[in-house]
Amino acid sequence: MDLEITHDRTGHRFEATVDGAVCAIDYTLAGGVMNIHHTGVPSAVEGRGIASALMKAATDAARDEGWKIKPSCSYAAAWMKRHPEAADLLA
Repeated sequence: MDLEITHDRTGHRFEATVDGAVCAIDYTLAGGVMNIHHTGVPSAVEGRGIASALMKAATDAARDEGWKIKPSCSYAAAWMKRHPEAADLLA
């Protein structure tokens, strides 16, 4: 799936709209640590790898910015465990 993911730096959010449904990751940023506290994909568009693509965008941004990641939501924590290539980003 080819998603257009936007990063709203002011709103601390990664977002994609799929079939009219807004999918997002929300985070806070303090001291160079991105605390991912919510990942949301509406049930109408679940199972398409959207949340994973949003997490990839978030980890790419963290790496580019030199941030660490604290995965506070259960999906973000599970995704980080499944992707050892991102382990160096854990706060």
